[in-house]
Amino acid sequence: MAKIGDRVRFLNSIGGGVITRIEGNIAYVDDDGFETPTLLRECVVVAPAEDTRRKVADSEESLRAAVEAPKTAASAGVRQPETKETVEETPKGEKLNVVLAFEPADIKHLNTTTFDTYLVNDSNYYLYFTYLSRADEADGWTTRYAGVVEPGIQVLLEEITAASLPAMDRIAVQLLAFKNGKEFKLKNPVLVELPLDTTKFFKLHCFRESVYFDKDVIAIDIVTNDRPRSRTMIDSGRIEEGIRQKKAVDRPVRKPVKKQRKPGAVIEVDLHINELIDSTAGLSPADMLNLQVDEFRRVMDDNLKHHGQKIVFIHGKGEGVLRSALMKELNHRYKGHDVQDASFREYGFGATQVTIR
Repeated sequence: MAKIGDRVRFLNSIGGGVITRIEGNIAYVDDDGFETPTLLRECVVVAPAEDTRRKVADSEESLRAAVEAPKTAASAGVRQPETKETVEETPKGEKLNVVLAFEPADIKHLNTTTFDTYLVNDSNYYLYFTYLSRADEADGWTTRYAGVVEPGIQVLLEEITAASLPAMDRIAVQLLAFKNGKEFKLKNPVLVELPLDTTKFFKLHCFRESVYFDKDVIAIDIVTNDRPRSRTMIDSGRIEEGIRQKKAVDRPVRKPVKKQRKPGAVIEVDLHINELIDSTAGLSPADMLNLQVDEFRRVMDDNLKHHGQKIVFIHGKGEGVLRSALMKELNHRYKGHDVQDASFREYGFGATQVTIR
């Protein structure tokens, strides 16, 4: 059970913070000075109270020492003795190497497991950083974690579930590097923004070995030898249109034959890739998934005005990646329609029925 001082995240919504008080079954969670009342049972502990206080105290002390030490020396007009540095520095550590990683709790059950998010600081520098996310349809960013990570340390940022992934279409990391009690070379502030392919969280082969972890993880290089990962700042609408144009030129996509719609008749749409295109040569799994989702969107858009229309999307059972992508579309782009598993007798386990409302 969460208690005062614990750092928590919200179970069924984005956000979290530190519990400042508890009244009955309501916890008041502080996030950057704003208190949010939340049901106590909806709070998941990320860091116990003792760890939270230590983390905050260490962060504040690190920043205070970095900012106030030069001021004290200047006001006294004397040379201050150099603070003893407890960090064991290495020549390689003079260059920033920062990695964001996602580690599954149970890699054998990717559809149901949780994932721990880590930031790895492989350098001689302290890093003041923020970690943010944004859904494609959202207007702004959400801060998921902000703090200071010490040299040569990996810090646990949060635990996420499959339900968290729809809000993480894009992620961003901001970094500011410094040292305590000694001179150092300035590093440019870093801002890395990039798309996150959330379908990889359900694919075993996307988790790989890393020198920083004992288990296989999805690792994203944020900074490599002082070079930030290229920042992606392209309008998503232009990307989507460019992909469509490229597909039309490069790949012989078989257009589904339009059938005359009979009132009350159920529309069946087979999304198996071999029903959509003549050949999968040269296509990656991500390319094929995008084609399947595009066909789903086309059918939905064509029938949005046909209230009461039933559409059965046949996606197969497999690893559940395509079904997860369709449910994401139905929860965000096509809200408000009735969704249920299609008849087992007719379609088996691999079909979803949508009724247009």
